[in-house]
Amino acid sequence: MKELLSNENMMKIAVEESKVNSENNYKDGGPFGAVIVKNGKIISKGHNTVIKSKDSTAHAEINVIREASQILGTHDLSGCILYTSAEPCPMCLSAIIWANIKEVYYANTKEDAGNIGFRDDIIYEYLKKNDKTLINLHNIGREEAIKVFKEFESNNEKEMY
Repeated sequence: MKELLSNENMMKIAVEESKVNSENNYKDGGPFGAVIVKNGKIISKGHNTVIKSKDSTAHAEINVIREASQILGTHDLSGCILYTSAEPCPMCLSAIIWANIKEVYYANTKEDAGNIGFRDDIIYEYLKKNDKTLINLHNIGREEAIKVFKEFESNNEKEMY
């Protein structure tokens, strides 16, 4: 039983999930798969469904985080381990951090993903340089919006992320 749940075996399951899209000529999305485990039990597994769902956020990691959250009945996935067939992109990495997943194992690197046409590198570059050619962020309306933040801050019963 212990062998079944080794890191290597969990990664094999994530890689198998990444192969699901090759079976249908990548009509669901890219070659990415992921698994979430908690207390030695697989909670969720899935693959990229960006094309099928017409949702640019439907990466394998996001899909398994959403499913695990529903199954466990919480947004807080503390104690979970994520196995993914490729190093998480910045969006997925952010979701992993927000979900409180502290341990992630990945197979392919972000450079490997770049070599087959995935453009995570432009996001990493933006984050380093605040590259205005990629996206322009404009700060307006703060006077009203900050009031909502202050109200939230004063609420002692809030659930923090």
